[in-house]
Parts: sequence; C-alpha cells; structure tokens
Amino acid sequence: MNMDFKREMPTSRVVKEMYPLSLEMAEQKHANDLAVQQIFSGESNKFLLVIGPCSADREDAVLEYISRLREVQEKVKDKIVIVPRIYTNKPRTTGEGYKGMLHQPDPNSSPDLLKGLISIRKLHIDAMRQTGFSSADEMLYPENHQYLSDCLSYVAVGARSVENQLHRLTASGLDIPVGMKNPTGGDLEVMMNSIRAAKHRHTFVYGGWEVQSHGNPFAHAILRGYANKNGRLASNYHYEDLRLLSDMYAESGLDNPAVIVDTNHANSGKRWNEQPRIAMEILHSMRQSEDIGKLVKGLMIESYLIDGNQKPDGTVYGQSITDACIGWEKTERMILDIADLL
Repeated sequence: MNMDFKREMPTSRVVKEMYPLSLEMAEQKHANDLAVQQIFSGESNKFLLVIGPCSADREDAVLEYISRLREVQEKVKDKIVIVPRIYTNKPRTTGEGYKGMLHQPDPNSSPDLLKGLISIRKLHIDAMRQTGFSSADEMLYPENHQYLSDCLSYVAVGARSVENQLHRLTASGLDIPVGMKNPTGGDLEVMMNSIRAAKHRHTFVYGGWEVQSHGNPFAHAILRGYANKNGRLASNYHYEDLRLLSDMYAESGLDNPAVIVDTNHANSGKRWNEQPRIAMEILHSMRQSEDIGKLVKGLMIESYLIDGNQKPDGTVYGQSITDACIGWEKTERMILDIADLL
C-alpha cells in the first residue's frame, strides 16, 4: 500500500473510558434526544434549529457561542428546540484546506488525529457540562461516530457522502435523527433513496464486527441547494421545492416524512447574510400549505460570534475560518423572530 502507518489509534471504548460522561450528563442527553425525536415523530409541534459555526475551530469561542444559545433557548423553549452545531470534521471538495478539529485541533499546526479525537470528544462533553446541550455533528467518517455516539443528539450526512453505502448503513443503526442532504448536483431521488436505505434494517461490517442495524425511523431530508450542470449555485427552499418534496414523500410511503432546510450553502448562494430572509420565506411557505407546515421540522443555520469569515490563519476571535456565518446579534434576532412567527 502506498501509505505510511504512523500509529495505531485507540478504540472508541478506550477514549470513552478516558473521557466519560457523568450520569447527570447521560440523563440530560437522553432528555435532549427525546425532545428532538418527538419533533420528527410528530408528537411535538416545536420547531428545530440546528445552529452554529460552519466548523468548530477553537474550543473557547465555540463554548462562548453555545453558552449564549442557552440563554436564548430559555426565552423560546415553548416553541423551539435548539441543537448546537459542533462540526468537528469538514469535507473539502478538492481534498485541500482545513479539515476540521478532528484533523487539526490547532488550525495552524500539522494534522494530529489522536490529539484531534480527544479534542473533539472533550469539546462535546464540555458543551454538555456547561450548557446542558448535546449537539449535532456531521458524520463525515462513519466509524468515527463511535467516539461521539454518547454525546450527539443529531447527525447530518453531507451532500458529498449521501450516496455512500457505509454512510447509509451506519445511519440505519443510529438511535438519533439523521438528516440526509441532497447531493451537490441536486438530485432529490438520490436523497430519497438514502433516506429509504437508512430506515431499513441491514447487516454489514462496522468497527470490526458483523452488525445488524434496526433501521432509523427518524432519517429525513435536508435541502441545502445545489450546483447546476454549469456549476452555478441554485436554491431548493422555495414553496415549489417544498411542495415537490412533500409529493415525493407521499408517493414513497415512508413514515415520519420530514425535512430540515439549510439556510446557507447553495440555498443562500453562499451569501451568509441572506439566511434570516430565507428563514422567513420558509415560515411563510409553511403557513400557506398544511402539508408543507407538517413536513418542515426546522432549519439548519450557520452562525457564529462574528459576521463573515476569515482565512484559517486569521486571528479574529469567534469568526468562521471556513464558510461565512451570521454573527451573534443577527442570530439572536433571527431566533426571536422565528419564535414570534411560529
């Protein structure tokens, strides 16, 4: 093989024993899971916001941001359930660039995956200990989910991963909601097939074991926009797009039909400051159609302490080093406005 085997990594069980959850945190995580699951089962009519930085680049700024979210959550708890985004690994279209805290716990240092694994687990645990939030992360590497499985209440499968067989099979074995993004080319049937696969039972190899998954009843769609055949960004959050997805769900016969709409990425044309306007349009569409109102369970929003973004070697505290995000003042106003309209 044309690679160097640098060191053997500790198993997820070893890392979890090194950095365990307390009984209190495990109970809080269970309560958080239930609140999110009930949104997707229809038992709760609360609205889900999966919100936070494009990438979790430094622990201090991320924890400050999430602490602020906790204060807002208390103001809107009768209408909204917040799950913070703590995205610790990042897909790169060309393979180049900052790949997240898993790879580089220090964005300006060389990759160190052992230190990275420990850093991301500690970050998720510290967030739960300080705020009571169990968070969301992207399942970029399916087997790495084991290192965080007791910390997360929501998982997303990205646009570049949604056609991958192991991602689909792993999603079928998780006991928390998993959002399947539409692929970068925008084919909704690909996304629907991924949801269908995640909802069924499967036998496969995972973590060195032959495993039997039980199917994930809370697998669902995430609309994030796409790039057309000319490479131009196009959105899929409008009324007509949601109507089409509602019809596709009805024809599929899948249970618990649901979608989370991503207000950034291709849906905003990477214009991060359009996210509040996009959120208002989605809420308007929900009011215009009972079917859409039932289908849309929440939004995914990219937000951090400071507006915009900077290069990975930037020094602005709380500003994204990957995709641009809306800053805190706009974020707080957006959450309160959403709550007022629900």
